[in-house]
Amino acid sequence: MKTAKSKWSLLILILSGIVLGGFLGQLLGGLSAFGWLNFGQTFGLASPMVLDLGILTITFALTIKITIAGILGMVIAIVIYRLL
Repeated sequence: MKTAKSKWSLLILILSGIVLGGFLGQLLGGLSAFGWLNFGQTFGLASPMVLDLGILTITFALTIKITIAGILGMVIAIVIYRLL
């Protein structure tokens, strides 16, 4: 009996693939043979935006780093999702 695949499980798998891929890219990026895994682009807010309301201060900051290792982790997560 086949079960229906959930969109939430796909999202969790993709996020975990990105995180694990990024971790492996940082871990192996220092080695000369795997230096290409850590190649990527960073974008987002260069400095945080601060909203000061007197009694409450809120700081907004978001930076995203897309690397080859993160993309490979995402692709592997999608393949695993399709096999489930």
